[in-house]
Amino acid sequence: MSDIIKRSKPLSVNPLKSSATLGASLAFLGLRRAIPMMHGSQGCTAFGKVFFVRHFREPIPLQTTAMDHVATVMSSDENVIEGLRTLCEKSRPDVIGLPTTGLSETQGTDIQRLLRSFRLQYPQHAHVVVVPVNTPDYAGSLETGFAQAVEAIIETLVPVSQHAGRRRRQVNVLANASLTPGDLEVIRDWIEGFGLRAVMLPDLGDSLDGHLIEAEYTSLTLGGTPRDEIISMGESVATLVIGASLGRAADALRTRTGVPDYRFDHLMGLDACDLFTETLSMIAGVAVPEKIERHRAQLQDAMVDAHFMTGFLRVALAAEPDLIAGMQALLAGSGAEVVAAVSPVSADILKRLPLARVQIGDLQDLEREAARQQAQFVIGSAHAAQVASRLGLPLLRAGFPVYDRLGDCVRPWVGYRAARQALFDIANLVLENHHDTPVYRSVLRPGSQPGHDIALAATPPHAGLVRH
Repeated sequence: MSDIIKRSKPLSVNPLKSSATLGASLAFLGLRRAIPMMHGSQGCTAFGKVFFVRHFREPIPLQTTAMDHVATVMSSDENVIEGLRTLCEKSRPDVIGLPTTGLSETQGTDIQRLLRSFRLQYPQHAHVVVVPVNTPDYAGSLETGFAQAVEAIIETLVPVSQHAGRRRRQVNVLANASLTPGDLEVIRDWIEGFGLRAVMLPDLGDSLDGHLIEAEYTSLTLGGTPRDEIISMGESVATLVIGASLGRAADALRTRTGVPDYRFDHLMGLDACDLFTETLSMIAGVAVPEKIERHRAQLQDAMVDAHFMTGFLRVALAAEPDLIAGMQALLAGSGAEVVAAVSPVSADILKRLPLARVQIGDLQDLEREAARQQAQFVIGSAHAAQVASRLGLPLLRAGFPVYDRLGDCVRPWVGYRAARQALFDIANLVLENHHDTPVYRSVLRPGSQPGHDIALAATPPHAGLVRH
């Protein structure tokens, strides 16, 4: 059990958190022929779009209701209704995501009432699904907003039914915010290896994986989960829930459809991968494929090879709660120890982790705690680069956003092969930042010759990392 240390400052000095509105928009980007429209000012949407474009390096379809000073004071109802009408007529999407922002929430906007007004005024657009979700950016984080959007998608699109198991080879996958497009491709291949078919919600692996299309321009998402497949989720044989943050969404899907679910906090590290593999084998009723067994053996060999560098490595970690849980399991399996953990928000999963304490705060808190605990390694987003530089420690980039490395946005972290690569990367960073251990000269032999100096041969490779 971890002690959760609450915020002790009235402000963020070096922000770690991304807003819940951004998280909800990210979830909508995983639906096919969809477009999110933030209900707020133009600046809120433009700022979020910059984050997405820099992270994914892809065109991002994102719209705004463009609240100005007049709409903020008087009423923004027309902004929402006219914005929905314009999108329906010009872009013709299948799904419109409608997350709120801090500005509209502070104004007291009733987003559900505005949607009903839109339906009454423009019944010709009834075929376009609109998913409203309340995500003020002054509460929660990217992970919580993402989870709220997934829950809203389920409640809007998945009909109440009693047809669980009708599609005997189909399984639902609820994917949390910490999973990259590369992770989703790994999970899909993992499931298909057992002869099953996956319906991913949302499917960023199909929409933001970085592929080119023939069309020069599109105002909607390039891929993602089709609306018809979301509707069919009630006929699946099982639901695989990846991420503790999706607990409420999983509850909603099970209540509406009766489809049994299997929940996993993460899929990082040997134990988590084994549990997921055993579950798939049980659902499919087949033995584990030889290829997966070989991938497992490769990870075990990598754990043996890397433990000289990762054993007793003291790590400082800053990320969303689900990613902290996954990284902690991966590191613990290789002999490393998380001595400083900082999360932007509190969550139940943090209390279950075998850590001494988890700080709710920002990157300044991470820097102070890492220095106090004499950390030797840092894991965090691109925003943690300056922290690692000041501490003189190597940084493994993970989470959102990562804008100073190509390919990290689609890098897989889940599964046997991804865990193997992560251990190699950690070990190599430790080796690259290893400094020669200074020669020890015994005070008991002041006249000893250089050839008789005693070196600290038992010192681990990472003990020489420079700390300031």
